[in-house]
Amino acid sequence: MNIEGKVVLVTGANRGIGKALVAEFLKRGAKKVYAGSRQPMTHLDKRVTPLILDVTKDAQILAAVGEVESLDILVNNAGVASFDDLKDPVVIERHLAVNLFGVYGMIGAFVPLLTRSKGAIVNVSSIAALAGMPLMPSYSISKAAAFSLTQSARALLAGRGVTVHAAMPGPVDTDMSRDLNIPKFSPESVAQGILNGLENGEEEIFPDPVSESLAEGWRAGVAKGLERQFKAFVPEPVNA
Repeated sequence: MNIEGKVVLVTGANRGIGKALVAEFLKRGAKKVYAGSRQPMTHLDKRVTPLILDVTKDAQILAAVGEVESLDILVNNAGVASFDDLKDPVVIERHLAVNLFGVYGMIGAFVPLLTRSKGAIVNVSSIAALAGMPLMPSYSISKAAAFSLTQSARALLAGRGVTVHAAMPGPVDTDMSRDLNIPKFSPESVAQGILNGLENGEEEIFPDPVSESLAEGWRAGVAKGLERQFKAFVPEPVNA
């Protein structure tokens, strides 16, 4: 994937990793970047088109589809994260609504455009998708579910020429992780790592030193091998 000249849509683009991704796409020569956020935003670069986009609202996703004429790369970055103890189902539902069903809705809505361009989907996940974080179980559950969605979409969309990637960052210095007293990496460095992985065609992108320490074990591990075996069950596309 060569980012130069591409049309991109980033959700959750007003802060954190999303804001850094918009800047990094522009730096690498993207032709146009649609920046989705729940609140109105502005950008000095004329290549950026802000979109009011709450991924939990079908009407706003549909409106975004109407504004985006073509698309090469969809980055599902919008997410929520909070501490909990699994006692309140409302907290789990909120995490699933954004982190799972928001991703699902965006993929379904923009697959036609991505099929036309033979494009790419990047779902910003977390190392918490691979092993539940007890302090943030609802977040971990939602990210694990979204990662499973990523793996399934990867196999199902391959026949259309659409690649599906999962970014698996470790702790990032954003508002979401403000209360975690651990070393964190800047959103800018993580955004660079994500786009490096996309350009290199990595299915799972480990964009920072903490997550990178897991990369070799994951790629050679049982779970990744099982994913490859399951992919064989997907029927080959039939040409009309």
